[in-house]
Amino acid sequence: MPHTVNCQIDHLSVNIQPGATILEAARSIHIQIPTLCYHSDLCVAGNCRLCMVEQVGADRLLPACATPVTEGMEILTNSQKVRHARKVMLELLMSEHRSDCTHCYKNGRCELQNLASEYLVQDGRFIDLVPFKNYTIDDLSPSIIKDDAKCIRCQRCVRTCAEIQAVSALAVAHKGAEMKISTFFDLPMAEVVCTNCGQCVTHCPTGALVEKNYIDAVWQAMDDDARHVVVQTAPAVRIALGEALGLEPGQIVTGKMVAALRRLGFDSVLDTDFSADLTIIEEGHELLQRLREVIRDKNPQVKLPMTTSCSPGWIKFLEHLYPDLLPHLSTAKSPQQMFGALAKTYYARRIGMDAKNMVSVSVMPCTAKKFEAARPEMCASGFRDVDYVLTTRELAMMIRQAGIDFLSLPDDEFDSIMGQSSGAGVIFGATGGVMEAALRTVYEVVTGREVPFDGLNIVPVRGLEQVKEAALTISSPLPEWGFLDGVTLKTCVVHGLAGAREVMKKVADGSCDYHFIEIMACPGGCLGGGGQPMPVSDHVREMRARAIYRDDAGKAIRKSHENPDVVKLYEDFLKEPLGHLSHQLLHTHYVARKRY
Repeated sequence: MPHTVNCQIDHLSVNIQPGATILEAARSIHIQIPTLCYHSDLCVAGNCRLCMVEQVGADRLLPACATPVTEGMEILTNSQKVRHARKVMLELLMSEHRSDCTHCYKNGRCELQNLASEYLVQDGRFIDLVPFKNYTIDDLSPSIIKDDAKCIRCQRCVRTCAEIQAVSALAVAHKGAEMKISTFFDLPMAEVVCTNCGQCVTHCPTGALVEKNYIDAVWQAMDDDARHVVVQTAPAVRIALGEALGLEPGQIVTGKMVAALRRLGFDSVLDTDFSADLTIIEEGHELLQRLREVIRDKNPQVKLPMTTSCSPGWIKFLEHLYPDLLPHLSTAKSPQQMFGALAKTYYARRIGMDAKNMVSVSVMPCTAKKFEAARPEMCASGFRDVDYVLTTRELAMMIRQAGIDFLSLPDDEFDSIMGQSSGAGVIFGATGGVMEAALRTVYEVVTGREVPFDGLNIVPVRGLEQVKEAALTISSPLPEWGFLDGVTLKTCVVHGLAGAREVMKKVADGSCDYHFIEIMACPGGCLGGGGQPMPVSDHVREMRARAIYRDDAGKAIRKSHENPDVVKLYEDFLKEPLGHLSHQLLHTHYVARKRY
């Protein structure tokens, strides 16, 4: 039996592993200690001092998040001394915080606001310093708004950007009363090495960092009878939307989501999973083309490993930090952008609509998708392919604004033409999902047989490990692919940009022998995206991932190349993967960006 530490918390006995903090010990027996700077994803900082507790016999209060329990320790989490200290700390924080809560985007979802309400912080004893501070609002980014007046300097955003993403777009500047969270040379976030991933937003406890919302613009488009508004929804949205509307994590709400979108007033309700399947066809054939040119034709100009290109945060990271490695990126657009290009070409023709009268809206788990939609390269249809991007959180707000009782909605189905998908399209939402979907198709294209894993489940690429590897040996390929016989296809899956940095270092120095790498900017992949409901943790990400794989397992079609809507798209419009029209609409290029 492992050794444990015995202590008491609020006169209750606790046995816990050595090294555990007071905060962890308290939570193990369901005692909640308030925190603001603490987050389970991040290293301990001990900045906010809200988690102070009293140790019997000690003179000073202890920070619960940073103090390990010791044998025989007696802790009080709710003594008068503790309550008074917490209230004073909250009052100090509020004195430097613009408390216009009713005008704040995070109203009702703000951790500081909730604690101020719990501790009855009303007229504080400290002077309101906000009028004397030179606060700024940075709203130049298409994805994120930064409001210094609402920042409590907990530094969760700084640690997130440094530890999870290894970007450090945000940092602490100055000291004492002048301390602030800033960027390089205090430039707007749109002008620094920011990937727009939004992880700072999901970890911010206040309204200091929020997504730039386009709700009013979408309402206005739907109110215009001359416009036909098409909406697409990403795979990770349908397994997280319920959390923002009263359900526990891990609930699949696809049918209710579709019904809600129709009630909101969208003219066509379609599915990004359709274009996820299409992405696999194009990206998979691009991988095979590269393998042919490298292995059979010995072409030194073609780069392996090929990396996925469906995560816009990852692409911008590469553009800034590893521009020399851009040739390794797949040229395939993301499912969002493929869908947008087809919505204003193929779909518009099918329904007899002039593309200039169409408005293309996407609902994404990702704030970086807002940046991606605004890229000048994304106008293959002759118009901006995706006009507005809403996050999962924004869609939940619209549903509440419309007075829709989401939980009572009957299930509905996507419209036809671009509304059918496979299980492979669904798992795009989880880290490893793109790789798994690609291998299901690529192996079958090459060999004529299903991928040799139990029930199509390629388990080695699943899970929340930051870097995962899997290898698949190709045997007895079809004659066209004979040069691949006996080749072991080596793959790598990464989520979080800190992991991406380490893997790309190996690509740069030639110390890895991968053929194909999937990289997602956000922890857990899209299901942990910067536009998903909060709070988020590994437990929440795990519950969402389980839902995605349940959805995949329940699908009648589980391979992208068997999606009948995709098959018809090629027959009637695109003709063939990597063909002329496919290159025009579904592929793109990326640009080297400055490091600063």
